[in-house]
Amino acid sequence: MSVAPDAKSLAPLVIDFDDNRLLRALFGAHDRHVAQIEQRLGVSISSRGNRVAIAGDPWARQATATVLNGLYSRLRQGMEVAEIDVDAAIRMAELGDGATADADEIVIRVRRGALAPRSPNQRRYVREMRDHELVFALGPAGTGKTFLAVGVAVSMLLEGEVDRIVLSRPAVEAGERLGFLPGDMRDKIDPYLRPLYDALHLMLPAEQVAKRLDSGDIEIAPVAFMRGRTLTNAFVILDEAQNTSPVQMKMLLTRLGEGSRMAVTGDLTQVDLPTGTPCGLAEAVRVLEGIEGISVVRLNEDDVFRHHLVTRIIRAYDAKDAPVDKRSPKGAGPEDKTEPDPG
Repeated sequence: MSVAPDAKSLAPLVIDFDDNRLLRALFGAHDRHVAQIEQRLGVSISSRGNRVAIAGDPWARQATATVLNGLYSRLRQGMEVAEIDVDAAIRMAELGDGATADADEIVIRVRRGALAPRSPNQRRYVREMRDHELVFALGPAGTGKTFLAVGVAVSMLLEGEVDRIVLSRPAVEAGERLGFLPGDMRDKIDPYLRPLYDALHLMLPAEQVAKRLDSGDIEIAPVAFMRGRTLTNAFVILDEAQNTSPVQMKMLLTRLGEGSRMAVTGDLTQVDLPTGTPCGLAEAVRVLEGIEGISVVRLNEDDVFRHHLVTRIIRAYDAKDAPVDKRSPKGAGPEDKTEPDPG
């Protein structure tokens, strides 16, 4: 015997929005954002004027309302809504994170507008950078480790909370070959620091980046140039930290001066150090996690917001690197052994 659902559980959920112009931007060109939400959450969305009706099962209706309200809040704060933002809002709803992007504490305000975290882990990361003097962010490519750190740093610089930004990266691949590259020292190291310049140009107009680099308000330098310095009233970002040795990591961490904050970002699955060299990032997290004033945030494939294939690539490599059950009859046996290459 089946029980018919009551009328209340089947009634569409209705939301009224107060700006039809923003509502058009929310729906996207040719309602493509609406179609994206309908397909992912299994709902039907219809609109008349500024009123939107959502039909579907109760959970899907509420999740869709959360998505629409969150995206609408982004638009009201001057942020754009693209397909990647819709995807992020849907993921948060699916994970049960009902917070919307209109909470001031999770919005990063920069000269080119405002930025908002796109996942619960990213939101925690932003909060931790504001609440702690030292934050380690671990995770694969595309999780926003560097981008969000630069965003928070630029926001704090513009608000006068810090006097300057110091961005650093290890130039691991250069080694002794650095001297053979053409140009002066800046020309030699700039290729290794280019991702930091790219992030800055997404936050500030090009002329502002150039002006602040010339004035010293923003400094970009390899890790080796940090020795012997004390960085006061600065927001310091150490990027690609998995390629620092323990000595380099300790050296950079101890540069932190009065009124400064530091974000250390890296991917422990992408270490490019010479064979046998211990990883400074792994050691620092092991030694320092749990100390007051220090936070460790771990991001994963659920926080990737690049091309949709990036998430699939990360998952495929994680599956490849997962331990193999040696009890499996398909595991390597004596007959599977190969002779080492004599060359």
